[in-house]
This record gives sequence, structure tokens and C-alpha cells, in this order.
Amino acid sequence: MAIVRKGEHTFKGKPLTLIGPRLGPGDRLPDFTVLDQSFSPVKAGDTPGKVRIFSVVPSLDTPVCDLQAKRFNEEAARLGERVAVYTVSADTPFAQGRWCGAADAKNMQVLSDVYDRSFGDHFGVHIEEMGLLARSVFVSDADGVVRYVEYVPEFTNLPDYEKALEAVRNLL
Repeated sequence: MAIVRKGEHTFKGKPLTLIGPRLGPGDRLPDFTVLDQSFSPVKAGDTPGKVRIFSVVPSLDTPVCDLQAKRFNEEAARLGERVAVYTVSADTPFAQGRWCGAADAKNMQVLSDVYDRSFGDHFGVHIEEMGLLARSVFVSDADGVVRYVEYVPEFTNLPDYEKALEAVRNLL
């Protein structure tokens, strides 16, 4: 039976329902299966053993999500090879590829949770009413232990980049 969390996330003030557990620092990265741009499955164990940022957005085709993804793409360039940066959304790999081309996003990997919301259900970001993922940021260390979590309470707000990046710097 799935964990259901009501009212922790809103869209323009209207409460939404999140499916899955609420992760916190010290938890292990949950297993998940998503798709890359070529529709190949990517599992948690396929991500490299380095510090990882998972920037989660509802849809890259919206202004706030576009800003968030672009910012983490820029940060990925500054952080270099020591950190793996991912943007995860429920957009199709085709839509993600189009966005990456238009945004010149080459410094991070974009992953799709479009088919079964495996990432969303395991990270507790699957929005039941919309079938999208709730805006959030997860930082894990090289051993796959979650060290920073932000579930952005309001769908239309941006995450706290500085706190997430501080967590990353503390792990390097």
C-alpha cells in the first residue's frame, strides 16, 4: 500500500496529495527506474558513485521549471566532474530532448519518470491529482546516502539553491 501525504504541497494555495515516503537526511537513495533521452532505463545503481543532485520539476515546459533546470545546468558546469547532476520530470524523453536542445543543457542528465512514476513514488514526489512530480531537490553523498532534501511546499516556487549547493560543497 502506497504512502499518501495530503496537504504538504500546494498549487496556487490548493492542497495536493503526494504519493510515497517523505525522505530525510540519512536515508538511503531509493531504488528507481527512469528513462534517459534514448528511452534506455536508468536505475539508481546506474548513477555514479559521487555526490549527486536530483533536481525534480513538474514539467520543463513551464517557466519556473525551466528556470530551475537551467540553474542546475549552470551549477553542474561549475561543479565539474566531482558531482553528477540530474533533472527529473514526468515529461517524455522527446519533450526533454527538445527542451535540452533549446536550453543548451549539456552539463546535467535529464531523466523521465513518465511511464510508471517509479522515481516519484520512491522519493515521495508523485502528485496524485496531476500525475506530475513535485518540485524538490535531493543531494546524496558518494555512498548513496541522502544528505539534503527540500520538498518545495508551493508548486510555483523555486527551491533554495544556496542551501542545496551548500550541502554539495560540504560533501566535496
